[in-house]
Amino acid sequence: MPRSSTARRTLSTAHERREEVLAAAEKVFAARGIEATPTLEVAKAAGISQAYLFRLFPTKSDLAVALVQRCNQRVHATFAAAAARAKASGEDVVPAMGRAYVELIADRNLLLLQLHAHAAAVSMPEIRTAMRNGFRALFELVARESGGSDEEVKRFFERGMLLNVLGALDVFELNEPWARALAAPPTG
Repeated sequence: MPRSSTARRTLSTAHERREEVLAAAEKVFAARGIEATPTLEVAKAAGISQAYLFRLFPTKSDLAVALVQRCNQRVHATFAAAAARAKASGEDVVPAMGRAYVELIADRNLLLLQLHAHAAAVSMPEIRTAMRNGFRALFELVARESGGSDEEVKRFFERGMLLNVLGALDVFELNEPWARALAAPPTG
């Protein structure tokens, strides 16, 4: 059917399109890994040409870094919101952030992307930098919001890394003594 002359085509802004591409890329990168994912697959998943993908993100590295930064920002925003809710209700901030993180990593794509980013950081300096920056910002947020010592914040991060591994192994779904012991929230 021909378009009427009064029909308008809505164009996405570059920012909106970048976000759409990052959402599609998250799924593809989570499934295949950062280094193993061809940009053509990302373009297909986003419903755009590879040429347009490279207009939005000039290199695969630029795309991967933007995706890692987006993931890091999501974790940061989750922690900040959990801390604010806990403070408003008079609850301890650290357990609240921990519970919020467990809910967050139920998103398999986010969890896998984090794990792939940690692995890619070994050989991709730009991913390593993005992950370091993300960890720095999270450390500062947790320290500030909890008022905890460096050692207490370190324990929080240790627990988070264990949760990543448990989530990757679907341990939260198991009803076995070792799984329950590792998945149980810390006491004291």
